[in-house]
This record gives sequence, C-alpha cells and structure tokens, in this order.
Amino acid sequence: MDKMDSRTQYMDFYQKAGEMISARSCSVMNEVREAALAVFSEAGFPSRKVEEYRYTDVSADFAPDYGISLLPLQGGNLPQYCHRISESPAEVSAYYNRIADTSDPVAALNTMLAVDTLVIHVPAGTRVEHPIQVSNVLKGEHDTMVNRRLLIVMGNGAEADVIVTDKAVDQRRFLSNQVVEVIAGEGAHLSLYEVEETHLLCTRYSSVFIRQERDSVVRHTGITLFNGHTRNRLVAVLAGEGSEAMLGGCVIADKSQHVDNNTLIDHRVPCCQSHELYKYVLDDTSVGAFAGKVLVREGAQKTVSTETNANLCATGTARMYSQPMLEIYADDVKCSHGSTVGQMDEAALFYMRQRGIDEAEARLLLKSAFITEVIDSIPLAPLRDRLSILVDRRLRGELSKCEGCSLCR
Repeated sequence: MDKMDSRTQYMDFYQKAGEMISARSCSVMNEVREAALAVFSEAGFPSRKVEEYRYTDVSADFAPDYGISLLPLQGGNLPQYCHRISESPAEVSAYYNRIADTSDPVAALNTMLAVDTLVIHVPAGTRVEHPIQVSNVLKGEHDTMVNRRLLIVMGNGAEADVIVTDKAVDQRRFLSNQVVEVIAGEGAHLSLYEVEETHLLCTRYSSVFIRQERDSVVRHTGITLFNGHTRNRLVAVLAGEGSEAMLGGCVIADKSQHVDNNTLIDHRVPCCQSHELYKYVLDDTSVGAFAGKVLVREGAQKTVSTETNANLCATGTARMYSQPMLEIYADDVKCSHGSTVGQMDEAALFYMRQRGIDEAEARLLLKSAFITEVIDSIPLAPLRDRLSILVDRRLRGELSKCEGCSLCR
C-alpha cells in the first residue's frame, strides 16, 4: 500500500467515525482535532526522505488494515495524582496539546483519533513517595491500533517517578501510537521510565515532548527489551535557566526486530545542562537506529552537553545506523558527542574461555556488561534491580519464549 492509500484509509475512517470519537471524548481534546486533521490531510505519512524518519518506513508500519480502538481508558480506580482528562477538563486545558509538535503527521494522527488522556498532575511542592506506574496491556481477538495520550504536569518544586510499561498478551498484530507531554515547573524533578516488552507482531510509535522551566530536572529512560518495530521520538526543550535534562536508553534486539530512537534537545536559555546515553545490543538480522541532535540556540551561553551512542553488533548481519549531531549558535559552551559501533571483543572472549567459561555464557556476560552502564544509572533502586533481572533473562532468551506474555511471571 502506497503513501496515499495509507493516508486515505485513516482519512476515510475519521470521516465515518469522527462524530463518535468526539462524543466519547471531551471538549479539550475535540477543540484541536480539526487542526490535526488539516496537518495529516496535507502531509500524509512522512517518507524516508524526511530527515527525522530516514531509518523507518512509516507508511509500511501504518498500512495494515487495523481495527481502531475507540474505548476510553480502562482500569478502574486510578491512583492518587492520576485522572482522566474528562474528569477535570478546565484544569488541564492550559496544558493539553500545548507542547506536542502536531506539525508531525504521526503526532497529528494521534491527536485526531485519541479518545481519552491519562493526566498525572503533581501539585506544587508535592513529593510523591512511591512511583506511579502506568501499565499498557495490548490484548484482543483482532489486529488493533490504539492511540494513547499521557499528560504529565509537575508543579513548581514537585517530585515524582513515573514508570510506563508496554506489554502484549495476545498473538495479534498491534499498533500503538502514543503522545506524551511533560511540563516541568520551576524546580520540579521528574524521572520518567518507559519499558517495552511486547512481541514481534507489535509496532510502537511513541512521541514524547518535554518542556522544562527554571532549575527543573527531568530524567527520561527508555528500555526496549522485546518488540517488533519501534520508533521513539523525544523532544526536550530547556526553557528555563538552570534546568537539566538526562536522556538515556538501552535496546536489546534480535531476530528481525527494528528499533529507531530519534531525539532533540533544544537549549534555548543560558546555564543549562543535558546528558544523553543510548546503548544497543543487536543480534541476528535486527536493525537499530539512533539520531540525536543537540541544538544550542543563540544566547544559550554556559551550556554543558554530552551525547554518547554506543552499539554492539553481535553478528555480521545486524545493522546499526548512528547519527549524533551538534548545532551550536553560542560561543561559551562545553559540548561533546560521540558514537561507536563494534563487534564482540574476541580478546575478552578468549580470556574468559581460558578460565573455564563456555562461549555462549561468555558472550552473554559481555552483552550484559555492555548494557549495565545504562541500567546502573537509574536511581530508583527497585526498578534498577528488576531491570537487571529482566535484561539477564532477555539475553538468555527467556523473555522471547512467550514473546511478551507476562502472565506467568
């Protein structure tokens, strides 16, 4: 199916179901649908000629004839600080869809079709003692597309940890198109973790947009343990002096899996910091891509920024595309970026085998050690410990036996 046909099927669906979508949603979300429709109608899905999408075939991912879920959020009682957007639309009208880049057709499609939004609002001066966990479980008898929205509003001086997990129970084709907006007020501290454990039939598109005010600190960590096709986009805007962004992630991929991480850190004001570390372990015929851009605007003096992408290709048939970028318009900055793509260290393998470790175990230990830097950087101890176990099980092939099912864990 070509680009025009891929676009047409969603346009046709919206023409038929638009009234139903609006009736099941709320005014805050409905007010921006027509503008998103205009963007998507004009642009369609981006081709690989668009720089931000050069490593992912968007039209192919969205071409299958999915059933589209129009159900509101499920899950019964929500934890403290969480609510559905329809429960207090006036409270979030100043935040919803304000920082999402809906000039991007994929985000615009989400804005057209999303029925509900999960809102996490931490009031000013509030410290949330326990992590807030959002579990997205894909299940159903038919191939299904879901459009998810998450809005996180951190008041001035608020602190919280948020964990978002993606899992798939049934062996069907699932497509999830997610938009996350994060507004971090002055002095706010947020750690946002995303963990994907789906299966080979799943396609995941995630667009995360972050805006930080003065002295705020935001950490985003994305972990891809098992998937099919994944494309993660992250845009962090440092809009207040003294703010700090820490972006990181790790990918373990084999078989024919595809993982594409695309990031932009936008330094708009002086005296901000950003630090970025992504690591990939690729096996079989899997494909990985990382494109990270740090933009330092004119006047953003005293910027400190580091960006690192390190990749391990365990086979000669795995492929990695790496593109770290710096674009600097200020002269008093400290910025660095680097990328490495390598294969298994044969000398280290030989050393371990000489000491009685069989080759398979030695390879597993080297892969685990390579990933450990990202896992160890997570300050939330229970999550760090859990991820260490999951990474070990993933590298041993245990997670892929049931391909995403977590019912027996």
